[in-house]
Amino acid sequence: MNTKEIGDKGEDFAINILKSKGFEILERNYRFRRAEIDIIGLHNNLLIFIEVKALHSFKHGFPEERVNQGKINKILEAAENYIFAINWQKDIRFDVLSIDLNNPDNHYHIEDAFH
Repeated sequence: MNTKEIGDKGEDFAINILKSKGFEILERNYRFRRAEIDIIGLHNNLLIFIEVKALHSFKHGFPEERVNQGKINKILEAAENYIFAINWQKDIRFDVLSIDLNNPDNHYHIEDAFH
């Protein structure tokens, strides 16, 4: 499985997890310039930008550890563009959802992961 296929599979699992928690999915793979936000959702009157990290196991570290400052900066840039484009005037949040692809029930949802 290549990197894109792993990412797509992880995002598929993530969408199911988020929907089970009551999220409304607004966008998937939102792009702005060279930045991408995996999932944008709405939950409890919050606009939430979700970075999905998926691996086949957590043996060599957790997927969320791969969200570095450069990635965060790109997510923030794309989020700012999206907020402006839809004229969002309410609260926002940035989450990270890490998923074990061999056992999607083994996932870790970090709410308010960064600002």
